[in-house]
Amino acid sequence: MPFPSIRMRRLRANPFVRSAIEETELSARRIMAPLFVRPGRHQRVAIKSMPGQAQLSIDNLVQEAKALRRRGISSILLFGIPSKKDATGSEAYAASGIVQQAIRALKKAVPDTLVAADLCFCEYTSHGHCGIVKNGDVDNDATLKITAKAAVAQARAGADIIAPSGMMDGMVKTIRQALDKNGFQNTLIMSYAAKYASAFYGPFREAAGSAPKFGDRHSYQMNPANAGEALREVALDIEEGADIVMVKPALSYMDIIRRVKEKFNVPVAAYNVSGEYAMVKAAGQKGWVDEKRVVREILTGLRRAGADLIITYHAKDLLLPRI
Repeated sequence: MPFPSIRMRRLRANPFVRSAIEETELSARRIMAPLFVRPGRHQRVAIKSMPGQAQLSIDNLVQEAKALRRRGISSILLFGIPSKKDATGSEAYAASGIVQQAIRALKKAVPDTLVAADLCFCEYTSHGHCGIVKNGDVDNDATLKITAKAAVAQARAGADIIAPSGMMDGMVKTIRQALDKNGFQNTLIMSYAAKYASAFYGPFREAAGSAPKFGDRHSYQMNPANAGEALREVALDIEEGADIVMVKPALSYMDIIRRVKEKFNVPVAAYNVSGEYAMVKAAGQKGWVDEKRVVREILTGLRRAGADLIITYHAKDLLLPRI
């Protein structure tokens, strides 16, 4: 029936009605907080390009996890800042590696927190690339061997989720086989399945000290112009055993999130990355936007696009319902 019998504004006029018929739910259980852990004690090293974020020593990391838990956010994603770097990123798979130490501490202090461990080598290698470099490029199959070692080390430390982000072909299958062989059949894999070679990663490279010393990552991360390729990458990772697939970055790739969710109907994570965070923070500090409203709108948009889980640096700024 046409106007005036139908007036859509009637559904918006009353705030209780407006809330009751809200289509997209954004709650704390949908949020995962990325955190950076570094060696030492009582360390909180501010990340200049990411206001409000810091590299944390394990004691402060535990306190941060407890603070997030009080706000209803019970999932974190760990990145490590090693004490030393070498050509193979050996601290990534050492039992005494910083992330492995942090996982053990978190599981002891806040056992009800879900801990995901990023699995990549760019923070750990002296050259800043995501694996073993041969002839000026990352050797895919040689990198898979140390990927398996790192996954098992993280699982032994107590990680609930292994999150490989290196975009190596076959990485999910390699990790699944290694985990199963070592008795970690129930450890999940959240694959960075569609990870684009993005300019939005700039602040992260300061945060993690992971900028490549030469070249770029275009030979293994995806071309931002490609959508069909993302679906192929996701399909392969699901076939290899991924439990959750990720699209990264998020804000410029909502179409990819939607297509992945509609085609595969599997759990989908969206990574609201450092550059996206930094832009909102900078505009908010200038008074150009209402930061809280903008953040909620962005994250709601990611949920509406199809993301089941949102990884975001805005996590500790959010006050969300616990559902």
